[in-house]
Amino acid sequence: MSLAMYPNFPILNNHKWRFRHATIPSDHTHQNNITTTTRVPAGETPLELEKGWFWFRKWDSEDVASICWFAIIHVLAACAPFVFDWGAVWVGVVLAFLTGIGVTLGYHRLLCHRSFKIPKWLEYFFVYCGAHAFQNHHKYTDTDRDPVAPTHGFWYCNMGWFFNNDHIAAKCGESRGGEYSKVPELKAQWFYRFLHYTYFWHPTALAALLYLHGGFPYLAWGMGMRGVVVHQFASLATYVSHIWGERPWNSPDTSTNNWWVAILTLGEGWHNNHHAFPRSARHGLEEWQFDFTWELIKFLELVGLAKDINIPNEADKRRISLRWASSEE
Repeated sequence: MSLAMYPNFPILNNHKWRFRHATIPSDHTHQNNITTTTRVPAGETPLELEKGWFWFRKWDSEDVASICWFAIIHVLAACAPFVFDWGAVWVGVVLAFLTGIGVTLGYHRLLCHRSFKIPKWLEYFFVYCGAHAFQNHHKYTDTDRDPVAPTHGFWYCNMGWFFNNDHIAAKCGESRGGEYSKVPELKAQWFYRFLHYTYFWHPTALAALLYLHGGFPYLAWGMGMRGVVVHQFASLATYVSHIWGERPWNSPDTSTNNWWVAILTLGEGWHNNHHAFPRSARHGLEEWQFDFTWELIKFLELVGLAKDINIPNEADKRRISLRWASSEE
């Protein structure tokens, strides 16, 4: 089924670059683990992205820095097989795990959905790990106004949105280049202000440390191959898990559960479950649905570091099943 059949997502068309007001705005709110669709208030329409966005526009400094970083890590990744070194490979594996957990546990389940609580020092640790995954945090995650909505197409969903700060700010209903346009809810915390202003210096420092420790092989595997693999795996949940997989929950979107994506993304591939219960810290709701991030959250709870963990109970599951069943009638 074509994703273009769902009109609530802005899509690409064949005209010259510009922003245009969409005529079918919508947003999602999450209350009591139930996803509902509501209209955006009058005057707050999201903007469509049109073909030509990559070339025919003014690039700001953040866009230029982002595309330079992506070019560098892809070149390094291409060089990695030619400078194979077991020490460098294992460093890349460990860093890939830490940055992957930073995205799934820190960015997504903790910051985006507030699925549980942990001490601030531990929250900052996971988020700092996520910052090294070349992933941005953004408003309206998993809604029609999400800048990585899959119907923008694979290229834009995969990495194009990183190079288009203008569109992200506009889609989130804020002025271009607005202060903290992607993370306004975190503005009050010094750590996030620090990361905001020094974002590109942190992977730069990591790259320097890797090079000083083991030379070019460590740089190629620890920054290049690791960065590309983590980014591509993270993109699977936002694109592949809206196309292939099972849909045990009849959610009003295109999300699916995909077991192999779940393995590669530490549990994020149980995407239909997540859309059904967005505030749930557990995405693999069935015992056989392995969710590594959830296992880590359970461990943190066991040692007294995680609390107020949100997971749906049987009554929640019955309620949302009945709600979506009745909405189809």
